[in-house]
Amino acid sequence: MAAKWLKNAVFYEIYPQSFKDSNGDGIGDINGIIQKLDYIKSLGCNALWINPCYDSPFKDAGYDVRDYKKVAPRYGTNEDLYRLFDEAHKKGIRVLLDLVPGHTSEEHPWFLESQKAEKNEYTDRFIWTEFCFQGTDGLPYIGGESERSACYILNFFKCQPALNYGFYRITEPWQKSFRDASALTTREAIKDVMRFWLSHGCDGFRVDMASSLVKNDDEKKSGTSEIWHDIRRMLDLEFPEAAMVSEWNDPSLALRAGFDMDFYLNEPGGGYSTLLRDYYNNGGSIHGDRNSEDHSYFKKDAGGNINRFLGQYLERYEDTKGLGYISLLTCNHDTIRPSYSLDSTELKLAYAFLFTMPGVPFLYYGDEIGMKYLEVPTKEGGYFRTGSRTPMQWDGSANLGFSTSDGSELYLPVDDSADAPTVASQENDPNSLLNTVRSIIALRHREEDLQADASLRFICSETDRPLIYCRGSLVCSVNTGSNELKTALPHDVSGRIHGEILFKIGDVSVKDGMISAGPQSFAVIR
Repeated sequence: MAAKWLKNAVFYEIYPQSFKDSNGDGIGDINGIIQKLDYIKSLGCNALWINPCYDSPFKDAGYDVRDYKKVAPRYGTNEDLYRLFDEAHKKGIRVLLDLVPGHTSEEHPWFLESQKAEKNEYTDRFIWTEFCFQGTDGLPYIGGESERSACYILNFFKCQPALNYGFYRITEPWQKSFRDASALTTREAIKDVMRFWLSHGCDGFRVDMASSLVKNDDEKKSGTSEIWHDIRRMLDLEFPEAAMVSEWNDPSLALRAGFDMDFYLNEPGGGYSTLLRDYYNNGGSIHGDRNSEDHSYFKKDAGGNINRFLGQYLERYEDTKGLGYISLLTCNHDTIRPSYSLDSTELKLAYAFLFTMPGVPFLYYGDEIGMKYLEVPTKEGGYFRTGSRTPMQWDGSANLGFSTSDGSELYLPVDDSADAPTVASQENDPNSLLNTVRSIIALRHREEDLQADASLRFICSETDRPLIYCRGSLVCSVNTGSNELKTALPHDVSGRIHGEILFKIGDVSVKDGMISAGPQSFAVIR
């Protein structure tokens, strides 16, 4: 782990097509992001993650890259992005771009050359079988659409051919080792993309599907990890302050592979999903049966048990201390917004927890005002995810301040409900969700004991008592239910507690080593 600045980082994720439209064409753009940097800074967010903004046919919202080194014209130009890096840095804000290393668009020049019958330098840039009617050993593939007599492997949608990083376990003659020259060439091509953006001011990358590069890899992802170790060595030598966060969902592997951070996402039976929404309830898929019974922890009186989360989290936290950071997030572009099942008070408690935990937290645009998940038709391969990608809601003007378009050109419809939350409607209310988020993030920045690498100790997690955990010298108390809960602090904690409450939601008091936590309350106590 090289990026020391992550210790006090709080990220803001921006879905660029939905954040701010600066030219009235109905699509968010880079200049719109620049216009809102002061707002982002006011939240306390000092780092950005921007979803893919590269040239693309947008069959998968930009995760089908047609040119890694060119900004999509709908967002502006490369010079606009360079200016964003510069303006953000002036305000103390770092910027990560989204790296999509596993696949390209079927319209990428590399693929157009690779699919030709004549052998050329890109023939082995993607993964091909040896014959047009030969399948791919259980991997998804497409046949009959290339000049060469072969089938090619996919990573996700039909439009996303998998780049060739080789195979760890080889079972067919057409499969090449992850140490084969062709696989090493792909690795160098991705390094070249990273160098390009880093040399222009980018501060690092969120890495899409980071664990999936080498096919037929072993359980420890040894082949894929070898690639990331190689890339990490390049970064440490050439860009030592560059940071990488992985979409891996296994910190024990990701952080050992060279990543600074790993997202802690949803898992069956436990994990992050048990905090905000039981996505897997009753056998649901990754987006879940949204009509099923919800026993997530922060839903009031839902019978949620924090130990479902802690059982997985603490094991991984202890295993990875000193290697890098686990990143908790409010939501992202692939998950249903937490406001779908949590009200404003529940969201305040959830965010207070997330922003007082170790690691590097991520706030998804609009979650700070409680933007809703909207039931809208799929757009650019979004399907169920589309409802979490709607335009940012700035104020009560046309299109909720997102765009001056007449509305017919909007990337996605805005929330037309009478109670649609906006930034403007919450700015002057000290008790709003927006200002609660600002307050807890500001406290995180002020108190080193709340930052990424400060110690963590859970001292009470029984369901009939408040949840109590320590971050360094600070004590955090949580009560998600409707009844007052009390607990006596251990002597080694009560003897050091001053009783000064630095942040509070609801009624919380400390007296004689006893914490009394009122209904739906949260407190940080010195």
